[in-house]
Amino acid sequence: MLRHIAEHGPCARTQIADAIGLVHASVAALVADLIERGLVAEVGSAVSAGRGRPRRLVGLVPGRVRSVAVHAAWEHVTAVTADLAGSAGRTRRMRTTHDPFGDSEALADGIASCVAAIDSPEDGVHQGRLVIALSGPVVEGAGGALPGPARPAAHLAQLVAARLPDLGCPVDVVSDAKAAALAEYQALATPGDEQPHGTVAYLKSDAGVAGALLIGGRVLEGSHGLAGELGHIPVSLDGPVCRCGATGCLTTYIGTRAILESAGITTRIGTDAALTELGRRLHADEPFAVAALQRAGDALGAALLSLTGVADPTHVVLGGRLAEWLPWLRPGVDARLAPRRAVFPTFSPTVTPGTLGAEAALHGALIAGRERILTDPATVPKLLADKGPEAGAGRSADAG
Repeated sequence: MLRHIAEHGPCARTQIADAIGLVHASVAALVADLIERGLVAEVGSAVSAGRGRPRRLVGLVPGRVRSVAVHAAWEHVTAVTADLAGSAGRTRRMRTTHDPFGDSEALADGIASCVAAIDSPEDGVHQGRLVIALSGPVVEGAGGALPGPARPAAHLAQLVAARLPDLGCPVDVVSDAKAAALAEYQALATPGDEQPHGTVAYLKSDAGVAGALLIGGRVLEGSHGLAGELGHIPVSLDGPVCRCGATGCLTTYIGTRAILESAGITTRIGTDAALTELGRRLHADEPFAVAALQRAGDALGAALLSLTGVADPTHVVLGGRLAEWLPWLRPGVDARLAPRRAVFPTFSPTVTPGTLGAEAALHGALIAGRERILTDPATVPKLLADKGPEAGAGRSADAG
């Protein structure tokens, strides 16, 4: 019911009952509960279509809940707050020396410092959630460090919570690729379309190569939180060794370092300077750089062939540097997909660049925090400690 009010604006109790299929008495009681929690309020009235008194409208109170989203990436941590409507508020960005794949204690220190630098919520504002979007695979479990790049979500959440004893809300840790995928999926949506694009795949390359799958608007986690890691689809049986332990993974062909090496650009000048030089060469149509991106596109196309046979996505959204490189990747992708497109013209996904850029993961973490409240409004405490006669009268009047 809270989700319906949030999505459709101020509405009457009768409209809510018709939309979600509950009897009017149940809707009245639940609306009263949401009012007591400060999540909705009466915001006016509307004239009834037929005879009878005007219908009172209830609307969302966005400022009642505040969520905090954090993106922990290479050399910086960014934190931003948002209300229940998703409107962003305070932002804090701090440079760090941590490695998102390295020591968990140092990573937790950097995240906690950034969050602590944001002002506490004002009186009457409930701190709903802290959602941390982290570069690299994030897996379920509370254990310590795992071999390889995977990060146990619950373990890092516990470390951060211990450093923020006054936080007063649960801490969630998610893959930044999955968070970005959720945000880009919603950016693809059209108003009024609940499932705009069926299955969507997301793939990004920045600090590393990572991906996600969304089915019906929901991120597919898999058994261990590793579903959708498209960067680890093998595209060659005897290719380079990947840090995941396999060989010939897509990430060894389209990762930043791999592409720079293929283009003959040294990283000794610094990664940023090397990427700037790569961009210059691409825009100048230098054959060696263009050929390097086409080879990377060929590897990407091979991975998409495997993906279409398993997940059958309608869209593949490319984020990070892949979005910038798409014009030079596309010839290789199209060449690899062309034979299957000839046989199954409607079976091939649309490959598009993401629209949210470097902020996609933060947007997705904010969405995830908001979803937690919409899914379980009972986590927000009631504003009134007890229910006096006025509250009872209000509930009785609501039934009308």
